[in-house]
Amino acid sequence: MKKTMKISAVLIFLFITAIFASSCSRDDDPTNNDFFAGTYKGSISYKDGGSTTISTDNGSVFVTKIASGTKYNFGFSNGIPDLNGVEFEQKGDHTLVMVGSNGTSYIRIDNNELKILYIKDGKIWTANCTR
Repeated sequence: MKKTMKISAVLIFLFITAIFASSCSRDDDPTNNDFFAGTYKGSISYKDGGSTTISTDNGSVFVTKIASGTKYNFGFSNGIPDLNGVEFEQKGDHTLVMVGSNGTSYIRIDNNELKILYIKDGKIWTANCTR
């Protein structure tokens, strides 16, 4: 009986994992999904206004849409601090632009490209990535 339950649990886990993995393809559009998770790769950098400067041409940013439906989290590689809870609005059919974008802070995301210039409290995040 225990063996049957273990096998059933493993099969259910594999089924759920397969559904999750297939639902997050590169063709997913961050504007049209209730849930979005995608990795963008390319040039990323961070400066904290002090002695910390991180920059790489081979970095990545893991983007997730959180439960609110308009807020996104950006998880950077290479020890760069994450940006969380950034609010967006849709511009055009497949593009999201950060609410409150201006000349010094701008995040634009679509299903193929992520561009970030975000300045807050003397800290600067940048990204020029594709998926």
